[in-house]
Order: sequence, then structure tokens, then C-alpha cells
Amino acid sequence: MMADLRSNFIGIKSPNPFWLASAPPADREINVVRAFKAGWGGVVWKTLGLDPHIVNVNGPRYGAIYGGDRRIAGFTNIELITDRPLEINLREIKTVKRDWPDRAVVVSLMVPCEEEAWSEILPLVEETGADGIELNFGCPHGMSERGMGSAVGQVPEYIEMVTRWCKKLTSMPVIVKLTPNITDIRYPARAAKAGGADAVSLINTITSIIGVDLESMAPEPVNDGEGTHGGFCGPAVKPIALHMVTEIARDSETQGLPISGIGGITQWRDAVEFMALGASNVQVCTAAMTYGFKIVEELIEGMKSWMDDNGHESFDTFIGAAVPKVINWQYLNLNYVAKARIDQDLCIKCGRCHIACEDTSHQAITATLNGERYYEVQDDECVGCNLCVCVCPVENCITLVQMTEGTDPRTGKQIDPEYANWTTHPNNPLASEG
Repeated sequence: MMADLRSNFIGIKSPNPFWLASAPPADREINVVRAFKAGWGGVVWKTLGLDPHIVNVNGPRYGAIYGGDRRIAGFTNIELITDRPLEINLREIKTVKRDWPDRAVVVSLMVPCEEEAWSEILPLVEETGADGIELNFGCPHGMSERGMGSAVGQVPEYIEMVTRWCKKLTSMPVIVKLTPNITDIRYPARAAKAGGADAVSLINTITSIIGVDLESMAPEPVNDGEGTHGGFCGPAVKPIALHMVTEIARDSETQGLPISGIGGITQWRDAVEFMALGASNVQVCTAAMTYGFKIVEELIEGMKSWMDDNGHESFDTFIGAAVPKVINWQYLNLNYVAKARIDQDLCIKCGRCHIACEDTSHQAITATLNGERYYEVQDDECVGCNLCVCVCPVENCITLVQMTEGTDPRTGKQIDPEYANWTTHPNNPLASEG
């Protein structure tokens, strides 16, 4: 049995589910062709507009937050939509789609919130033979100040209105790209569905200031002594993106709405996680900008190997598989008990678990000196919080082990099964109110 990575997202076919997101890597023909030669299944062309006077800064456009080994953990940009002439972009899109008919070519669009503007640009894009359009309702800087991008994406009524216009004005599939700069992602998703969207994609970048240059006392990236807020992306935003994808996938009003997952996807495991939480394909940007287009080879081979090893012939067997297990906190099982265990053979005696637990948690890890340091978990104090696992520098040195259910880790007493659920637990201040 061999895993089949061919993708059919809202009728848009591609040889694999990995698309380049709308961003600098998808700005022109030469980039996109290089990407397709490397193996990318599709591309969302960098956002087009009607304004011929888009001017980007000629100084720094990007900034980064680094983790260990100077690996990029978070990335910010202050770049606007394409500043290349519309006619050149359209000509290149047509050429690329003609030369690469098996790849997905979707065009990102952003124009003023007026029906006339959409009626002007949509026929031009449709004439290129592109597979679909993505409405950019997410960009949080530069364009939002002009009443576009996230300024539209933060108003569900506008999302529904523009989506309806586009569904009326074009036969191409319409994907609505959602902004994360909103309190509850379900409302814009519901609006997109109400407007007839074929799918949603998320997340776009998060409004942010990535840091301050302490020499110039200006936000980074600094341009001529000043800076501005930008769009934050990269591995650091993945947890936020997974949460928002899940909320749409499990919302009764948007269940079944196809999702293209975006946000910090760097390795095959990230892509599988997005798909397990409801996405049907994924879009990648920061990883390509960091490591180059050939990273798609690792994404493809990693996903294929995982699918083969786990008996998945197609995506259908695991898309959304984790969604039913995402529940609200009050439904968690309070009878479940786990305790930390330290593998003494793997322990390097650094003491980080002891210090973290002693200073900031439950004083459940003792430290003794018998010729060398020795750390041990005290079950009567351990509440299974997982902090020691998180801070331990040695993988699998500390693990949580499930104990007999029914014992309160704080008191050692049996928990009445009637109160295992927080909705009826006596300590819940709302329990008496039903």
C-alpha cells in the first residue's frame, strides 16, 4: 500500500497538498516556476490590486525572533501587496498555468470594498485560466489603513457582502482568507459561508511589533529611524492557527466548510496536525523563505512515510480525525490522574526539573546528594502538571504515567464519580446554577 498525496481541494487539483501561500515567494513567474520544479503542489499568487501606485519601502521589510541555533521562531513583515504592474502579473499567471496545468494556481486579490472594483478585476483574473481566487481579508498593515485587508476581515458583514459579489461575478472557486486579529474566528467564518465561499484559508499574519532597536529607539524593522506594526508569522504562530482552524471545523454553523490551513508549517508533522484538526490542504510561507523551495521534498517524503506507516492510503482517513477530541474544559475527566516519572539512566543531573517544580509549582521533586545529585518525584505532591517534562532538556527523560483513575492527586482520596465532570463538581461556582 502506498500513500496517495494527490489533492482535490474544492475542485482544484494538485499533485500534493502543499501550496505556497500568498507572499513574496509567489510574487512572480520565475519564483513560482522554481517552486513547481522543486515539487510544490500549488501556489497562491501574491496579492494583486487595482491601485497602480503601490510603493513598498526600500529599506528593511522583515524582522525575526530567534530560538536556539539562531533558528527563526517568529517572522514579521511590513511589505504591502504586489507593487508590480497588474498586466505583468496577469500575463505571468497565464503563462505559468499554461505551462504547469497539473499545479494549482490561485490568485490572491485585494481591492476597495466596492462592487465595481471587484467587477473590474475578476474578469481579468478569470481570463488567465487561474484555478481560483483567494480574497485577502487578512493583511494587518499598510492596506488595512486604506480600508482593505484586515479592515474588511474584522467586519463579518463586509466579508459576507464582498464574498457574495465575487460569487456572483465569477465562476472561479472563491477562498476567503481570514484575519486572526479578531476576538472570535467563528463569526468571520460564518460570514464567509453565508456569502457562498467555497472555502476559507487561515491564518493570515498577526498584528505585531517584533521588537525595538535600542539604539534608535524605533520599532523593528527600522526604516530611516522609524518603524511600524507588521504581520507576525512563522513557527511561533502555529498554536494560534491550530486553535482557529479547530474552532471553524467544530462549529456547528461552519462544519463541512473546506479549510486551507496556514501558520508556522515547517515540517511534515505540522501539516498532518493541521489536517487532523480539519484542514484539507496547507499553505507555507516562512519555511520556504527560511530554507528555500526544496524544503517541500522533506514535507512530501515525511507525510508519505507517516501515512504509509500508519495505514493511511489517502487524506480522507485522517482529515478532521482529532476534531471530536477537542472539547471544552468543563468536559475534561477529573478522574484522570497522571504522575511524573524520571528515567534515571537518561537523567543528566542538571536539576532544572527540581528548580522549576520547587520555585514555581508543587515542590514534588526532591533533590538529594549521595556523591552525585539525584532527583525523584514524590507522588503525594505531584499533580501531573507536566512542567518538569517541558523544562527537561533530555527528550523522554521525564514522562507522565497514568495512575489508577478515581484518586484526587491533591488529597489522595477517591473522587466521587458523580463529580468527575466539572459541570457538576461542587467546587464549580456555577454548578448550583445548572
